[in-house]
Amino acid sequence: MGSVGLEMARAKMVGAGVDPVAIETFAHYYRLLEHGETGLIPESSIEPVQIEALADVQVPDDVAAEALRRTAIVKLNGGLGTSMGMDRAKSLLCVRRGLSFLDIIARQVLHLRKKYDAPLPLIFMNSFRTSADTLEALARYEDLAVAGLPLDFLQNKEPKLLAADLTPASFPKDPELEWCPPGHGDVYTAIRGSGVLKQLIDQGFRYVFISNSDNLGAVPAPEVAGWFAQSGAPFAIEAVRRTPSDKKGGHFARRKADGRLVLRETAQTAPGDLEALADLDRHRYTSTNNLWIDLQALAATLDARDGVLGLPMIRNEKTVDPGDSKTPKVIQIESAMGAAIEVFEGATLIEVGRDRFVPVKTTNDLLVLRSDVYEIGSDFVLDMVAADVPYVDLDPHHYKLVGEFDQRFPEGAPSMAKATSLKVDGDWTFGHGVQIVGAVELEAATAQRVPAGEVLSGTDG
Repeated sequence: MGSVGLEMARAKMVGAGVDPVAIETFAHYYRLLEHGETGLIPESSIEPVQIEALADVQVPDDVAAEALRRTAIVKLNGGLGTSMGMDRAKSLLCVRRGLSFLDIIARQVLHLRKKYDAPLPLIFMNSFRTSADTLEALARYEDLAVAGLPLDFLQNKEPKLLAADLTPASFPKDPELEWCPPGHGDVYTAIRGSGVLKQLIDQGFRYVFISNSDNLGAVPAPEVAGWFAQSGAPFAIEAVRRTPSDKKGGHFARRKADGRLVLRETAQTAPGDLEALADLDRHRYTSTNNLWIDLQALAATLDARDGVLGLPMIRNEKTVDPGDSKTPKVIQIESAMGAAIEVFEGATLIEVGRDRFVPVKTTNDLLVLRSDVYEIGSDFVLDMVAADVPYVDLDPHHYKLVGEFDQRFPEGAPSMAKATSLKVDGDWTFGHGVQIVGAVELEAATAQRVPAGEVLSGTDG
């Protein structure tokens, strides 16, 4: 028998119809949490990594095309964009020309199918909150579904645990807030439990490309598929060089004890190691969350472990209502899908260009994506036309929520192809055709407007 808290959590998950393997995975992490496991990865236990670059790899066209024909695509799409004030799937956000993330993803895949005569099934891992909206938005693409395969499967859910005693949190005011997703590491449990993993293998697919739906740079490019097929690796992650905007994010390293690659997230870093985490010269690579996996290797590894990969635990402390700091403190047990790199013998990394990593986590990112930093071609792939991605810092008091953000850019995003940075402090509304050149800072104590056609030049403009 387990502890009282674990048994209460088990009963709650069983009552909600959660997949038995997901319950066992949760129990695995609960026991670690109960025994004081922090999930921290000390700086002293790891060393930096050096990796090969895709730009230096030769992939024959026929190898690339054949690899693509044997590849399936899974997009992680469970997020609601609550941090930006949304209550629907974040992928429904308009990017430009009336097209949402979902529209662009669907069109990217349809283009690749036609060009390479590849089936390329596209499957979304949704949450119970995003599934209906996502499937409704995709209904316009009648040819998107592949016979014998679903368009989506659902991620699992687990109870939030009271920090005081590790029992499941109760919140009668909004019972949905008693639950949380187990982090994107749940994709392995969910794809197996849903039957999708077996369906893909049975239909002859060998590889799966997994990425986030808010990263439009994550296209299943044939050259990357070909590289992965040639490598013979069971598991690979696309990495990019870290920039100043990545200082607080995770990074790859090699564990000294066994030589395995590891992905250390910020939540797994002790306060005393945060300086090393932020050292871009020491830890040079961060994850794009673009993963390539051999389906047969995944199935065999999951079967050998009874469905529980045992990824490193992430202990996430929040309040039961994230929007109300006065509600009880809870612990959410999470795992990162990229952490599976340490599970697979022979797993590897490949350095790719920043154009394959265009995540939208805040309205700062959304402004860059909507600007002319990127062009969207007939293949619906983002092409970066600016020399570098500008750093954007918008005042959260006026721009954090999508509704507020849209009000202040009523005529669309300014031109930022020649910008290096834009910092806005205060309430500024931008007219049509504004251009940002160099490093620009705006500051105001009262509401201001940037006139249409204005060229704002900064210190290096």
